[in-house]
Amino acid sequence: MTWLASPWVVVGAASLVAFFVGALSPATIIARALRGDLSQGSGNPGATNAGRVLGLKWGVVVAVLDVAKGFVPTVLALLMLGRLVAYAVGGACVLGHIVSPYLRGRGGKGVATCLGAVLAVFPWLALAMVVVFALLLWRLRWVAGASVVCCLLLGLYAAAWPLPEPVLAGRVWGVGLALLVIGRHHANIRSWAGHRLG
Repeated sequence: MTWLASPWVVVGAASLVAFFVGALSPATIIARALRGDLSQGSGNPGATNAGRVLGLKWGVVVAVLDVAKGFVPTVLALLMLGRLVAYAVGGACVLGHIVSPYLRGRGGKGVATCLGAVLAVFPWLALAMVVVFALLLWRLRWVAGASVVCCLLLGLYAAAWPLPEPVLAGRVWGVGLALLVIGRHHANIRSWAGHRLG
């Protein structure tokens, strides 16, 4: 059937698979195996809270797995199906992480999975994001703030830097992904603003 060969069917099918891959929650799986309770701390099923509740070692493991679930599907899509599909797949991975159907619509904030997707399509930017994150974390000791700044870097890069074709898709993808992850940090931003103004 010719409709199965339609580019949009390919994009949709790849994105659907990526969404369910991204929805897998290493933090929740590891916490259950260790009989930890991620409702403690911030209550967020992500790497930062896993580090708080389960210990730094497990937080790092969760972060690496979250990066991998953004990177692997996106780089496979890039190599096999092209950059446009890779953008769709990377975005789907992050969205799956944020609104995981396995967790009844809950999820993490998407930082590590976003980094994995960016690593696949803009590797030098991903390296810069890691360096900026590490420096800010060392200086500020604030994971959420460092994450937001890195997302701003992604948005600015996508909006202004010369990108490979399709350029418009890359700009929309980068800016949209940055805004999505920053939006997930709204409580952290509001808390910081209230502290500064108070």
